[in-house]
Amino acid sequence: MAVNMYSASVPVFVQYLTALSNVIDKAQAQCEAKKLDQAYFMNLRFYPDMFPFVRQVRAACDHALSASARPAGLDLPKFENNEASFDDLKKRIVTVVDFIKQIKPEQLNGQEGREIKITFPSGERQFTGQSLLLNFALPNFYFHATTAYDLLRHSGIEVGKRDFMGTPVQL
Repeated sequence: MAVNMYSASVPVFVQYLTALSNVIDKAQAQCEAKKLDQAYFMNLRFYPDMFPFVRQVRAACDHALSASARPAGLDLPKFENNEASFDDLKKRIVTVVDFIKQIKPEQLNGQEGREIKITFPSGERQFTGQSLLLNFALPNFYFHATTAYDLLRHSGIEVGKRDFMGTPVQL
């Protein structure tokens, strides 16, 4: 059975990236109110071999882009990966959300079987549109978005599950 590629990707990514941006707003407000250094939060990690907060947000954005654009046959926007503040991360999220909101259902639906090759530092991997979305991008997206949220929550930023979930999006 074919998956509705659009419904399983674009609205989901928009909802959770918007929620992540709102969580960053709360972190920024609390940093300002308590005179905390944003750099501390940008570099947070749970363990030395894990990505820091800034990279968790980048990765969530990158997986949302990849799963939305590649099956649609679109080129991904390029980023310098030099975000150094909450505002920088929010700009990246806005760029990603604006880009994927432009993707139409007819560009994604029917692309479940599209062959997609991605080159990673470890080598090339092959996917179908559906396997990229369901078996690679969505799990990675949720992992990185959750880890970013958890890093802030664990460090005292006052956010809760509703902040993480955001509001469902109708596109």
